[in-house]
Amino acid sequence: MEEEIHEELLFARTLETDTKGESIFNVLMATDGAPAMVGRYGGFISHLKRIIPGLTAIHCVIHRQHLVAKNLSDRLNQSLHFVIKTVNKIKSSALNTRLFAQLCDENDEDFQRLLLHTEVRWLSKGACLTRFYSVFDSVLEFLESRDPDLKDKLIKFKADIAYLTDLFKKFNDINLQLQGDSLNLIKTKGIISAFLGKLKLMKQNISRREFSQFPNLSQVECIDEDIHTYSQHLSALHDDFKTRFEDILTMDIPGWIINPFEETEVANVVLQEELLELSTNEELKVKFRKGYQIFWLQAEIPEKYPRLWEIARKFLIAFPSSYLVERSFSAVTNLLTKKRSKLNITERGDLRLLLTKIKPNIDRLLTLHQIHPSH
Repeated sequence: MEEEIHEELLFARTLETDTKGESIFNVLMATDGAPAMVGRYGGFISHLKRIIPGLTAIHCVIHRQHLVAKNLSDRLNQSLHFVIKTVNKIKSSALNTRLFAQLCDENDEDFQRLLLHTEVRWLSKGACLTRFYSVFDSVLEFLESRDPDLKDKLIKFKADIAYLTDLFKKFNDINLQLQGDSLNLIKTKGIISAFLGKLKLMKQNISRREFSQFPNLSQVECIDEDIHTYSQHLSALHDDFKTRFEDILTMDIPGWIINPFEETEVANVVLQEELLELSTNEELKVKFRKGYQIFWLQAEIPEKYPRLWEIARKFLIAFPSSYLVERSFSAVTNLLTKKRSKLNITERGDLRLLLTKIKPNIDRLLTLHQIHPSH
């Protein structure tokens, strides 16, 4: 496992009573930013900081991004409601689903069905809108005789739907970047900073009717009121994004972590001495070509440069999202089927085994056990 970071569940426990911060503290759990977790006085983090004063707590960045994406004006929220209402109308009836699929097939559409939207799933809204807009004309044709009033509303707010489709595609892209096991605080700050800059650029461009970042919207006629609505929304998203991610954006990441062979100026004399020794080590410089994370995870770094490692590890080892915890929710659903609902997945360790990426050395394990009682 040398030179790699493995994100694993330390353990899983069932909360027998409630989900208050003190109860969670008593069994330990990952934080997702809920009040029970980060409450100033009674939350899990406040309890933990009494034991570890220098603790750095990070609210899951994916949850925060998801909350920003839900920030819609009344008009845009209404337009989204018409889309969801249409999807539910078609999907709620088996007959409507079949008839719509047949219509899409006749119109030579790439897809024959719509996707449902749910607030629980992170990528749901973007996927729902993308699929809906790709079969927009077939949807209008389907509603023509079944719900002409809803059809007229969709036509009226087509520009809004196109705008939301393009925007949520971008939210889905950043969401996927913030998922996975290789994320650290340095990468997170880069992703968040880049998207914040993109929001500002999108606002500037859309205000002067430059739609290159909105391919679907560019195909729709927009009036001045539409442009004003989208410009105001992007401005609000930018401000909300900046506020929610203030701790990440203002995080001071030492330049020598990214490039210890060029950024050698530090105020601390002790650090400067270690950094000077490290920057002149030609053997280590070869390893640095594989990336700063692999470089700092070498076994000799903590031994030879302990003070540098003490700072660097905080940015490399901290997990900015509770992605693994979210994966465990899906795993629980798969494990606890109707025929094995009584399975104790926490005590037996089934949940951890399902989520782990560590592969056991079967041959070595076999050598530690007696194959046959008579031997």
